[in-house]
Amino acid sequence: MPGTNLTRDEAQQRARLLTVDAYEVELDLSGAQEGGEADGSGHGTFRSVTTVRFDSAEAGADSFIDLVAPAVHEVLLNGEALDAGEVFKDSRIALTGLRAGRNEVRVVADCAYTNTGEGLHRFVDPVDQQAYLYTQFEVPDARRVYASFEQPDLKATFQFTVKAPEGWTVISNSPTPEPSGTVWRFEPTPRISTYITALIAGPYHSVHSTYEKDGRTVPLGIYCRPSLAEHLDAEEIFAVTRQGFDWFQEKFDYAYPFAKYDQLFVPEFNAGAMENAGAVTIRDQYVFRSKVTDAAYEVRAETILHELAHMWFGDLVTMEWWNDLWLNESFATYTSIACQAYAPGSRWPHSWTTFANSMKTWAYRQDQLPSTHPIMAEINDLDDVLVNFDGITYAKGASVLKQLVAYVGMDEFFQGVQAYFKAHAYGNTRLSDLLGALEETSGRDLKTWSKKWLETAGINILRPEIEVDAQGVITSFAVKQEAPALPAGAKGEPVLRPHRIAVGVYELEGGKLVRTERIELDVDGELTAVPQLVGKARPAVILLNDDDLSYAKVRLDEESLKTVTEHLGDFTESLPRALSWASAWDMTRDGELATRDYLSLVLSGIGKESDIGVVQSLHRQVKLALDLYAAPEWRETGLATWTAAALEQLRAAEPGSDHQLAWARAFAAAARTDEQLDLLQGLLEGTEEVSGLAVDTELRWALVHRLAATGRADEKTIAAELDRDKTSAGERYAASARAARPTAEAKDGAWASVVESDQLPNSLQESVIGGFVQTDQRELLAPYTAKYFAAVKDIWNSRSHEMAQQIAVGLYPALQVSQETLDATDAWLASAEPSAALRRLMTESRAGIERALKAQKADSAA
Repeated sequence: MPGTNLTRDEAQQRARLLTVDAYEVELDLSGAQEGGEADGSGHGTFRSVTTVRFDSAEAGADSFIDLVAPAVHEVLLNGEALDAGEVFKDSRIALTGLRAGRNEVRVVADCAYTNTGEGLHRFVDPVDQQAYLYTQFEVPDARRVYASFEQPDLKATFQFTVKAPEGWTVISNSPTPEPSGTVWRFEPTPRISTYITALIAGPYHSVHSTYEKDGRTVPLGIYCRPSLAEHLDAEEIFAVTRQGFDWFQEKFDYAYPFAKYDQLFVPEFNAGAMENAGAVTIRDQYVFRSKVTDAAYEVRAETILHELAHMWFGDLVTMEWWNDLWLNESFATYTSIACQAYAPGSRWPHSWTTFANSMKTWAYRQDQLPSTHPIMAEINDLDDVLVNFDGITYAKGASVLKQLVAYVGMDEFFQGVQAYFKAHAYGNTRLSDLLGALEETSGRDLKTWSKKWLETAGINILRPEIEVDAQGVITSFAVKQEAPALPAGAKGEPVLRPHRIAVGVYELEGGKLVRTERIELDVDGELTAVPQLVGKARPAVILLNDDDLSYAKVRLDEESLKTVTEHLGDFTESLPRALSWASAWDMTRDGELATRDYLSLVLSGIGKESDIGVVQSLHRQVKLALDLYAAPEWRETGLATWTAAALEQLRAAEPGSDHQLAWARAFAAAARTDEQLDLLQGLLEGTEEVSGLAVDTELRWALVHRLAATGRADEKTIAAELDRDKTSAGERYAASARAARPTAEAKDGAWASVVESDQLPNSLQESVIGGFVQTDQRELLAPYTAKYFAAVKDIWNSRSHEMAQQIAVGLYPALQVSQETLDATDAWLASAEPSAALRRLMTESRAGIERALKAQKADSAA
């Protein structure tokens, strides 16, 4: 937003000049229950007093400290009072005439509570009417709570003192002290970056335990609101956490670097979780109020392990600047999934199937947008990084790390990581520091690998080239690599890359596809021969990139494709099934496979799919394909076929099973005929039942939402359901259901609450947007296209980043798949002069329309 940006050049200049020693931060949150002091903007404030000791390399130099605050009362630099009105501008406090050596600045300000999930977020629980606070600082929001040098390479120690209401608990990075009355004084932290400092305060419920290893005891804590305490499965969470401690400490050969480890499930959280040092915040939807499938537990466990991995990679050793954000996130993603796959006794040894099925499809989608970028993106300022928490940064990066591990060897990879942690503990690094360590341990030259994988954009395609004789014996086999043109508007040139892949050979045995041979090799250049297959009988299926070692689109030869189409559900292992499903989905998105044929493929194989995560992904993908990629004239036929099949699978599923619950949700999301909607109504009212299916709180809301969207549930029904579930989750579901109703009045009200007012908190705004956009309501939503383009720039310029991005992406007319929508987008892009970040989001949304038009054309031709 204007006045809050920071460029990389400014950060580098400040880092050359300054070395920061220590912060002392005093916060008066005693008025938090009532909302703080009124500041005239609708947000209450709290008093923030910050003292920072730092060194300057030059005498007489000028610099600045960052602060986003409604009011600054006092600035003292080296004991001298500065005019706050003069020195505080554009979210910065100017520090002029610094001394060589030690300096001290003291800032007294009023900072604001937020309801956007940025800075110090304040939430009031409707169950107990108590306020709950937590901080979220990544990327640049510590400056919303205390004056700070807001960049990752200016590490320091932090000593927090907090005055809180009576009866509250305060948690931070250091162990929680005994309060003196209502004042909590924490010990200083080790040297860490501003963005991983944290404060969580309120009458939170907690459960405590320990992790013990090699004579050391690490205190563990889990926190949530009291209204969720009955649902908190603390022992399950502790078990995953201990598994991570064991595995990471062994693989990293470095003891956990902080004094304790708390995990805090907090309300209205924008992301999945945040790696605050020793005080991880996690969205409290991960405290499951109703039955969920094992896939949800697996995803939660991966989130827990991801944040724990960050304690070493990100917190102990931190990137110098945000261009290495990808490495931070990719390392945590790769190691968390590897921990699930390889840790002794893991509940999810199939985690690479989930990775192939979810993370990689996200990466492939992101890498085909006009905004695609090298993994090592050019991050020139904070605005750049704020839109870079994307599928390249997390999912492609982790895929390429998996490829790097295959390339250098897993033992060599972790030996390099161990040397890296020991060399750079509590410091900052660049990518070259890690690659240098890996070159030492592996003996591989990684400069070419790095240039081709990390500094270029786009996806390679791997195809088999096979020749057989009259007897069906292979006479020639090679892997052909292609580098398709990058999407229009993307920067850079397509390149061929070195790939370490496995080639899997499968035969049909007793109706099952069983792997009979595996060949691992380096693929480089346009054509790579695989002589190991020559002279052997042609198998039923040859699968390139088996075990999913590399990052590439994979295509099957004609015979293999025919076998897989008929027997996709018959692979004995889940990973080759997931790779085949992903390939089919990729072909559908690319317009190479008609949506109606994709639907037929899924319906023929999904009944045999045992992996519940894959089943639920297929549910989402089929619905998306039918809503966006099906020919409009056939769409209703496809949806009717899918919904009937979902009901059939629901009735056939084992009572009480994960598959039954997943099919119940898939059916509820698509039910359309009077008979189907009657069944939803009956399940809600208790006059119908499906044996073994628990119609619990969350499933009831799914039923209410669909009934509201189809006009079968009115305000009275929604209000009655909210009366049954008087929680913050209930309020979100009710807001979404109201916005989903198929009336002009409901749409106008929802639109006004999001676009014309800025009073909704982040989670309610997200819920209203989700309800407003209903795929069955294209005509009703059509008039909002023009309203969207008229409003979006002003919203972007006036709202916080998280709130503005929700609206810019969520209300884009993605359902209006037409040339007219493309033209309207192009006209806006040509005239609106948007910021680079907003332009990027708009071109990504536009690309979705373009892809849908191409896929619809392919489906019409089928």
